[in-house]
Amino acid sequence: MKKYELIINGNKYSTEIKSVEDQTVQVEVNGTPYTVTVDREIKQQKTPKLVRSTAVPSTDQGAAVTTSVTGTIKSPLPGTILEVFVKQGDKVSIGQKVLMLEAMKMENMIESDKAGTVTEIKVSQGAAVVEGDVLIVIGE
Repeated sequence: MKKYELIINGNKYSTEIKSVEDQTVQVEVNGTPYTVTVDREIKQQKTPKLVRSTAVPSTDQGAAVTTSVTGTIKSPLPGTILEVFVKQGDKVSIGQKVLMLEAMKMENMIESDKAGTVTEIKVSQGAAVVEGDVLIVIGE
């Protein structure tokens, strides 16, 4: 957890707090473990946890990955279109790379989660998009 270098009466001590539970603290001093009971309540600070929802390739009505042959491919996050790999009329399959999106200085390959024919491409290279924007429409 936390390490401290202490000097007491000219003697150097290397200490590490291993764990804190209620009023009991596990401490290691110069490699020797000690269990210490504190006479007051210790308020422990908690580190917040970052919890992210599961990313779904398509944002069609929040649907899960599907084998549908019609629908849209939407932007999963805001960014700039770097390259479009398909054109109108192309047949696409599930998992095929359809475009590259730059977001937060990272290149993100956007793959089709539908099989079918590209009926409309709503973006071009250099276009700025926001999360949820329709990028490509896929039909039968």
